Amino acid sequence: MNEGTASKHLPVSQMAENLIGSEIIKLAGEVNTKIRNGEKIYNFTIGDFNPSIFPIPEELKQEIINAYLSGETNYPAGNGMAELRESVSSYISGMQKLNYSADEILIAGGARPVIYATYKAIIDPGDGVLFPVPSWNNNHYCHLSGAKALCVQTKPETNFMPTAEDIKPFIKDTVLLALCSPLNPTGTTFTEEALRDICELVIAENQRRGEGEKPVYIMYDQIYSALTYGDIKHVDPVSLYPELRDYTIFVDGISKAFSATGVRVGWTFGPERIISKMKSILSHVGAWAPRAEQIATSRYLKNGKTYEHFLDTIRVRISERLNGFYEGLCKLQEEGFPVEAIGPQAAMYLTVKLDLRGKTTEEGKKLESMEDVTKYILDVAKIALVPFYAFGAEKDSPWFRLSVGTASLEDVNDALDSLRIALEKLK
Repeated sequence: MNEGTASKHLPVSQMAENLIGSEIIKLAGEVNTKIRNGEKIYNFTIGDFNPSIFPIPEELKQEIINAYLSGETNYPAGNGMAELRESVSSYISGMQKLNYSADEILIAGGARPVIYATYKAIIDPGDGVLFPVPSWNNNHYCHLSGAKALCVQTKPETNFMPTAEDIKPFIKDTVLLALCSPLNPTGTTFTEEALRDICELVIAENQRRGEGEKPVYIMYDQIYSALTYGDIKHVDPVSLYPELRDYTIFVDGISKAFSATGVRVGWTFGPERIISKMKSILSHVGAWAPRAEQIATSRYLKNGKTYEHFLDTIRVRISERLNGFYEGLCKLQEEGFPVEAIGPQAAMYLTVKLDLRGKTTEEGKKLESMEDVTKYILDVAKIALVPFYAFGAEKDSPWFRLSVGTASLEDVNDALDSLRIALEKLK
């Protein structure tokens, strides 16, 4: 046995051995191979932005440059630079009318570390984590923390948002309720009524639990909250029910609102005791946002007129693309093609249905699974989408996430034309 073969059999932890690979990364590999081979692919899989289409704010970029030129390259404070925590406090107050002090805010290298820290601060092995599917990565965070995953399959009738009725059967076994609005992968949001019903369920359950028993905590991922369209308004648990302040941990940052995914500045805010424990966890992980980027973000967020102008502009530009795809798909549906879409609400995602199982290709191959459908759309329409089964939905779900962060307006029309041709070839 050579050394390479032997290394494949080296023992590792059960957690690492059984950690599931990302379906999205697997699909991205196939897409990137086609692009390297010279194929024109409309890649709408990425929850990211093309900087040539959606650059970060110019003022933020200049502040980052200035911070590096000023020598801001040392370690940041463990819970985030004080000036940034103060700026985030003001930003939260301006955006949501919520008052959180700098001591109730923790800065990290994007949203992922604070989600991980939330799980590790709240969950003991075997504790129940309740989350809807499709949703992003909660199954993996459950695995990393040893949690018992309590999955709720959501429905298109509720725009794939969970309801109190969905949650109620599991609430007694739940320690952490992981919610996201606007939701990745759907781009849909909670209505005030739906979120109120869920909050009332949590409040009643916490009143039922005895002293010393863990309450139901809510992790509320609102990383896309600044990107809502039309009449859609972002809602959150604490604004609706202030008594949930002691049980709600928010997840947010600049990654999506300011097309700054690679700048890696995220934050969480919530009960000071929980935030302090999360700080301790991340201090050992070292998942800090870079000092220069923290200082730059602090300075940028101090100018409300500047960031409000940027948000107004990016909302228009993203919604143009989402509406373009939605209108085109509705036209295809009206013409009798088996496609459907949920109207744009928020984020950078459109929820698309391609009900193509059972169809036959020109070569006589029957599309028997959603993997077959995904491959056909990629190979023939040259369109890469992420199927909902990659987000924990059932394997036969005909729904997909379409991300517009890398799409030009020309791409929208060209991709729809390419999809039409591919659909016309099916029998």
